[in-house]
Amino acid sequence: MARHRGEKTGRDLVRTRVAHLAARLMAVDGVADFATAKQKAARQAGLGEDDPLPDNQEIEEALRAYQDLFLQGEHPAQLRWLRGIAVEAMRLLADFDPHLTGSVLSGTAGPDSDVNIQVFADDCKEIELLLINRGIRYRPEQRSVRRGVRKVAVPVLRIERDGAGIAIAVLAPNDLRIQRRGADGRPLERARLAQVEAMIAEALPGA
Repeated sequence: MARHRGEKTGRDLVRTRVAHLAARLMAVDGVADFATAKQKAARQAGLGEDDPLPDNQEIEEALRAYQDLFLQGEHPAQLRWLRGIAVEAMRLLADFDPHLTGSVLSGTAGPDSDVNIQVFADDCKEIELLLINRGIRYRPEQRSVRRGVRKVAVPVLRIERDGAGIAIAVLAPNDLRIQRRGADGRPLERARLAQVEAMIAEALPGA
């Protein structure tokens, strides 16, 4: 029997189901990243290694739909709060051209999402010294990022502000001119302080 245009196949339905399960895990259970949510959702659906799984964009679309449907009252306020945390951190890091990235920028952040900020410095110790001088405790980590076709490790300093986790990725100044890509290969969106402040102002009632 011929399949009508727009009609989903069995594989499409499986991808959609996993995308919605993953979205719920991120929105309700606080799973922070797409890869972990996808793996857990696949296990919940009883899928094997060869079964079709959604990409990050499909999960992000399902997450937006879930938040619009079930979290209309709390999600906008939560997102404004996280962006406010981002603004405070970016003002602190103003000498290092901070950029907001990730789910707090895209609008899909959940209650346990990190505030992801990129800064640009010749030496990570410059950022560490700033935090030490301000009496801010931090935990050093590393994160893998794409640089062209390669993945490289960059230092990340994790801090907390009013109960929110902030991950500060320290990149080289030349990296600012490079179009960064996420784990799924899509261009990574980022915004400067003034842009984030404008987003908050536009979301205020009566704006």
